[in-house]
Amino acid sequence: QVRLVESGGGSVQAGGSLRLSCAASIFHYSSYCLGWFRQAPGKEREGVAAIDSDGTTRYLDTVKGRFTISQDSAKDTLYLQMDSLKPEDSAMYYCAAQYYCRDDYRLQSNEYTWWGQGTLVTVSS
Repeated sequence: QVRLVESGGGSVQAGGSLRLSCAASIFHYSSYCLGWFRQAPGKEREGVAAIDSDGTTRYLDTVKGRFTISQDSAKDTLYLQMDSLKPEDSAMYYCAAQYYCRDDYRLQSNEYTWWGQGTLVTVSS
Protein backbone atom coordinates (compact mmCIF):
# COMPACT_ATOMS: atom_id res chain seq x y z
CA GLN A 1 0.00 0.00 0.00
CA VAL A 2 1.36 3.40 -1.01
CA ARG A 3 0.23 6.52 0.83
CA LEU A 4 0.11 9.87 -0.95
CA VAL A 5 -0.71 13.24 0.63
CA GLU A 6 -0.79 16.42 -1.45
CA SER A 7 -0.38 19.97 -0.22
CA GLY A 8 0.41 23.42 -1.54
CA GLY A 9 -2.70 24.29 -3.49
CA GLY A 10 -4.30 27.69 -3.24
CA SER A 11 -5.50 30.75 -5.09
CA VAL A 12 -3.21 32.85 -7.24
CA GLN A 13 -3.52 35.44 -9.95
CA ALA A 14 -2.64 34.68 -13.54
CA GLY A 15 1.10 34.82 -14.09
CA GLY A 16 1.80 33.72 -10.53
CA SER A 17 3.42 30.58 -9.18
CA LEU A 18 2.60 27.73 -6.84
CA ARG A 19 4.52 24.69 -5.70
CA LEU A 20 2.62 21.53 -4.98
CA SER A 21 4.06 18.83 -2.74
CA CYS A 22 3.14 15.18 -2.39
CA ALA A 23 4.42 13.12 0.52
CA ALA A 24 4.79 9.64 -0.94
CA SER A 25 5.66 6.32 0.68
CA ILE A 26 7.13 4.78 -2.47
CA PHE A 27 10.64 6.17 -2.62
CA HIS A 28 12.19 3.17 -0.88
CA TYR A 29 11.28 1.01 -3.85
CA SER A 30 13.99 0.63 -6.50
CA SER A 31 11.55 1.25 -9.35
CA TYR A 32 8.48 3.46 -9.44
CA CYS A 33 6.78 6.23 -11.34
CA LEU A 34 4.96 9.24 -9.93
CA GLY A 35 2.59 11.56 -11.68
CA TRP A 36 0.62 14.76 -11.26
CA PHE A 37 -2.88 14.83 -12.67
CA ARG A 38 -5.59 17.45 -12.66
CA GLN A 39 -9.30 17.54 -13.08
CA ALA A 40 -11.42 20.62 -13.63
CA PRO A 41 -15.19 20.58 -13.09
CA GLY A 42 -16.94 18.90 -15.99
CA LYS A 43 -13.68 17.75 -17.56
CA GLU A 44 -11.80 14.49 -17.66
CA ARG A 45 -8.75 13.93 -15.51
CA GLU A 46 -5.57 14.66 -17.45
CA GLY A 47 -1.95 13.85 -16.83
CA VAL A 48 0.18 16.94 -16.27
CA ALA A 49 3.64 15.59 -15.51
CA ALA A 50 5.32 12.34 -14.56
CA ILE A 51 8.71 11.25 -13.26
CA ASP A 52 10.36 7.87 -12.92
CA SER A 53 12.72 6.55 -10.28
CA ASP A 54 15.55 7.17 -12.77
CA GLY A 55 14.53 10.82 -13.19
CA THR A 56 12.90 10.55 -16.61
CA THR A 57 10.18 13.16 -16.94
CA ARG A 58 7.15 13.66 -19.17
CA TYR A 59 4.91 16.72 -19.52
CA LEU A 60 1.58 17.62 -20.97
CA ASP A 61 2.27 19.86 -23.98
CA THR A 62 0.30 22.78 -22.58
CA VAL A 63 2.47 22.97 -19.43
CA LYS A 64 5.89 22.44 -20.98
CA GLY A 65 8.19 25.31 -20.06
CA ARG A 66 5.90 26.41 -17.23
CA PHE A 67 5.68 23.39 -14.91
CA THR A 68 8.54 21.38 -13.46
CA ILE A 69 8.20 18.01 -11.75
CA SER A 70 10.89 16.94 -9.32
CA GLN A 71 11.45 14.54 -6.46
CA ASP A 72 13.44 14.48 -3.26
CA SER A 73 13.77 10.89 -2.13
CA ALA A 74 15.49 11.96 1.10
CA LYS A 75 12.31 13.81 2.03
CA ASP A 76 9.94 11.24 0.46
CA THR A 77 8.38 14.10 -1.48
CA LEU A 78 7.27 14.76 -5.03
CA TYR A 79 6.95 18.36 -6.23
CA LEU A 80 5.27 20.26 -9.01
CA GLN A 81 6.56 23.79 -9.52
CA MET A 82 3.98 25.73 -11.48
CA ASP A 83 4.99 29.07 -12.98
CA SER A 84 3.23 31.48 -15.34
CA LEU A 85 -0.09 30.08 -14.22
CA LYS A 86 -3.15 30.60 -16.39
CA PRO A 87 -6.84 30.48 -15.47
CA GLU A 88 -7.14 27.26 -17.47
CA ASP A 89 -4.71 25.63 -15.03
CA SER A 90 -7.39 25.83 -12.35
CA ALA A 91 -8.31 22.33 -11.20
CA MET A 92 -8.01 19.78 -8.45
CA TYR A 93 -4.49 18.40 -8.64
CA TYR A 94 -3.71 14.83 -7.65
CA CYS A 95 -0.50 12.90 -7.29
CA ALA A 96 -0.42 9.25 -8.26
CA ALA A 97 2.03 6.38 -7.92
CA GLN A 98 2.76 3.07 -9.54
CA TYR A 99 5.61 0.57 -9.24
CA TYR A 100 6.18 0.60 -12.99
CA CYS A 101 4.76 2.67 -15.85
CA ARG A 102 4.97 1.81 -19.51
CA ASP A 103 6.89 4.37 -21.55
CA ASP A 104 3.95 5.78 -23.51
CA TYR A 105 1.46 5.64 -20.66
CA ARG A 106 3.03 7.73 -17.94
CA LEU A 107 0.44 10.49 -18.34
CA GLN A 108 -2.55 8.16 -18.45
CA SER A 109 -4.53 7.92 -15.24
CA ASN A 110 -5.39 4.24 -15.63
CA GLU A 111 -1.68 3.41 -15.48
CA TYR A 112 -1.59 4.33 -11.78
CA THR A 113 -2.84 2.38 -8.80
CA TRP A 114 -2.46 4.76 -5.84
CA TRP A 115 -3.86 8.26 -5.59
CA GLY A 116 -3.82 11.14 -3.15
CA GLN A 117 -6.87 13.09 -2.03
CA GLY A 118 -6.06 16.13 -4.17
CA THR A 119 -5.27 19.79 -3.62
CA LEU A 120 -7.20 22.63 -5.23
CA VAL A 121 -5.53 25.21 -7.47
CA THR A 122 -7.46 28.30 -8.51
CA VAL A 123 -5.99 30.83 -10.92
CA SER A 124 -7.85 34.09 -11.37
CA SER A 125 -7.53 36.37 -14.38
